[in-house]
Amino acid sequence: MAKETVVKNSVRFCALAAAIVATGAVTALTQVPATRLVFLDIRGGRVVSMAPDGSDVEVLVSGRSGTPDGVAVDTERGHIYWTIMGRPREDDGRIERADLDGGNLTTVVPAGGAFTPKQLRLDAAHRKLYWSDREGMRVMRADLDGSNIETVVETARGEAARADARNWCVGIALDVGGGKVYWTQKGGDNAGLGSIRRAGLQIPKGEDAAHRSDIEVLFDGLPEPIDLDLDLAERMIYWTDRGGGPRGNTVSRAPMSPRPGVNPSSRTDQQILMRDLKEAIGIALDLRAGRLYATDLGGTVYSARLDGTDQKVVLAGQGSLTGITVVEMRDPRGR
Repeated sequence: MAKETVVKNSVRFCALAAAIVATGAVTALTQVPATRLVFLDIRGGRVVSMAPDGSDVEVLVSGRSGTPDGVAVDTERGHIYWTIMGRPREDDGRIERADLDGGNLTTVVPAGGAFTPKQLRLDAAHRKLYWSDREGMRVMRADLDGSNIETVVETARGEAARADARNWCVGIALDVGGGKVYWTQKGGDNAGLGSIRRAGLQIPKGEDAAHRSDIEVLFDGLPEPIDLDLDLAERMIYWTDRGGGPRGNTVSRAPMSPRPGVNPSSRTDQQILMRDLKEAIGIALDLRAGRLYATDLGGTVYSARLDGTDQKVVLAGQGSLTGITVVEMRDPRGR
């Protein structure tokens, strides 16, 4: 395993907090949450934090082997979680955790607890982690400490099915209030066989993860859908798509529910917001600021308004990027 490098900011945070208290400005600390972006770089095995404009870039953790992919932050308990895909043939995927400053690195879900875990989501209300397990062909969850691992959805089973990328679960998003989980099934590279699906967070009574009557196919025939995010207030789903043009290597959005009777493979309500990404992967919405962020394997972080206007590159040359998340922190510096 590569040597671990941890960059800690606790001393600076303590000094900042002391200064705030000394000047009587505690209300500013609690009333104005600061926004940070946290993203993953597989080339350096890094967990990186930055301001939304691309400034104040800080490497929190580096040297992680095995391909970091999905990231989620629990500000209430002070933890960053990320998935490690591992080597698909060895079934050795895992989930790791560190404090917000990068310290106290630990493994939460041990190697083999997942096959190739991808995008990761936090259900803070129920203290659960959810993730898509690509070659495991599953949607999974566990308690925040990695215990009580469960399979929520199983799309297929066995080596023959594992060779069919239509069964691979990649992106994931949660509507906890609505009791739904959304996920992508990738399809082959640029094969036009990808789909977006949803089901209940709870398996229907009398059924199991492999035999669920409540699975809905929302989109079918997509180039290669990867990560997801949701705007629950506007009932919109956002996703990244790899593959070739004109629909591939894009960021898109569409209503979370298709019109009744519409075939999932012939929906016309997809709106492509961003084009020409270099192998699009991560996506995250900052609904408070009305912006979206996306990453690609070319090492770039992109930003745009939620309707796709005002597009800009906020950071480039960052290795090979995967997951990204938006975090609101109480510390004005974003920690």
